[in-house]
This record gives sequence, structure tokens and C-alpha cells, in this order.
Amino acid sequence: MTNIDNTAVSTHLGKISEYKNQYDKTLLVREPRSSNRVHLDIKDDQLPFLGFDTWNNYEVSALTFGGLPVTGIAKIVYPCESKYIVESKSLKLYFNSFNMTQCGGNAKSVLAQIEKTVQTDLSELLETTVDVSLFDNKTVLWSNNYFCNPKSEWGHKDNDTTAFQTIEEEYNLNNLNFDVYDENPELLEVVKTEKNTVKYHSTLLRSRCRVTNQPDTGDVYVTMVAKQTIDPISFLKYVVSFRNECHFHEEICETIYKRIWDILKPEKLSVRCLYARRGGIDINPERASHKDMLHNSLCQTRSIHIKTPKQ
Repeated sequence: MTNIDNTAVSTHLGKISEYKNQYDKTLLVREPRSSNRVHLDIKDDQLPFLGFDTWNNYEVSALTFGGLPVTGIAKIVYPCESKYIVESKSLKLYFNSFNMTQCGGNAKSVLAQIEKTVQTDLSELLETTVDVSLFDNKTVLWSNNYFCNPKSEWGHKDNDTTAFQTIEEEYNLNNLNFDVYDENPELLEVVKTEKNTVKYHSTLLRSRCRVTNQPDTGDVYVTMVAKQTIDPISFLKYVVSFRNECHFHEEICETIYKRIWDILKPEKLSVRCLYARRGGIDINPERASHKDMLHNSLCQTRSIHIKTPKQ
């Protein structure tokens, strides 16, 4: 991949940061999506996909007017059509600025005030509609028990990952050589398939931060509807080729989508990258050719996304 200007996102990344103890929206930093789309020949006004970026922050905290700490979990969703993304460390510092800020008379009003404030600030920053939901701990526990229950029809339907073939578990890879650790679409091989729909999963997704080079690990889920498909071993080698690639989570997801779309030209395609949390935040971009390929509980703000084991 080509070199990218990191001037804006380097405001906080790779530097010693002061943790503000009172609410401060000026900590937020944005980055144009276009900076990574040029080499993929993706134009902002002609996107070859639709989708969302879903962020979960597990370390939300503030105070009541009486000084009682309140904690919660935030889910943030905004569309891939937005001109900008928010830089993750700036979001962490921004949320931390609520920690000693008095926001309401009780726990419920504190979370409601944070939710309203974050939604307003991020929508203004990113120049798009950003949906934000704040969940208390009781709601999160109830939701996980409900949606993980196999008797729950909704939860089973939308969160079932058993239909995906986990490549590294399905094949004997001991006699294969994996020696490409920089993104290379030439690794992808198109083969015939008897199935119209093929679903691949790998737990081996690893990339690195564009600025700090810190590792980001995650799971990638790909669904392809086509008369041909990508050879599973070649797909896994391609996933591994991101191991030394220095890009943000959203950029990795869009790269995987665009490479598969260009080489396979499928009827339908979706790529979902669920990254492990770092700094209390996990980032989960998803890109799809059609709306019915999107993962409902991931992109709907009011539903709690069921995590991967890595998350």
C-alpha cells in the first residue's frame, strides 16, 4: 500500500497524552476516508459498497451531581459514506474527559446526558449522522444472556457464526509455507464452486496501526454469492499477508472487500472485520454490496453486539 499523510491523526497517536478530567470535545480528531481509498481506486461519491463502522467503548464513566461514579458501555455507529472517520485514541481521551464531570442527578440521567453529548459532538465532527447508545451493566448482562440463548430465535438467526468455515481449523496447514506479510491481492485465486454462497472466517487477521505500528488483532468474516469463489487456502494466505500492514481497521476492511470484488466480481459480497479492543474500545467495520448482507445486530445501535472470543 502507498504511504499516507498522518499529520492529522498524529495529534495524539504516538505521543504522551494529558488526560483531561473535565469534558473536552476539542480532543476529538478526524481523518478523511479518502486518504486510503485512492490506491484502491475508490471514489467517495461512487462507493462500490455500503456499510457501517461500529465502535464499542467499554470504559464509559462520569459522576452524578452528588459525586457518585456511573459506568456504562457505549455503542457508536456511523455510515461508510461519511467523509471522515474518528481517530481512536482521540475518542478514548474524549470519553475519559467525562470521568470527573458531573452530568446528572442519577445514573440514568448521567448516561442519557453522555449519550446525547457524544452523538452531537461526533455528528458535528464527522459531518454525518452518528448514532450513539449508552447501556448500563444490567442491560448488557440481560442482552448477552438472551441473545446467546439458542432458544432465542432472533439471537440465533443474526449471531450464528457456525455457517462460516474457519479456514485454519478446516485444513491441515502444517505443510504449507506462509511467507507473505504485506498485503498482496495476487495471493487470491478464483476457483469453481458447487455452492452459490460461500462463507469464510479466519481468526488470524492482524494488522498494525498506521502511526504507532502497534498490532491490531481480529476476526474476518467474508460471505460471497457467486458462481465461482476464492480458494480457501489462498484466502487465508491473503488474510495473513496483512500481518505487517500498517492501516486503520476501516481501511483493512475496505481493502479486503475491494480486492475480492475486483478479482471475483460476485453477485453479492460482504466483509466484516471484528477487531479486539485496545484502550477499552473495539472497532468493527463492515462493507457489503447489498443491504441484506449486513449484520443487523452489528449496525443497529439499540441492539448489543455479541462478541467474538477475542473481543
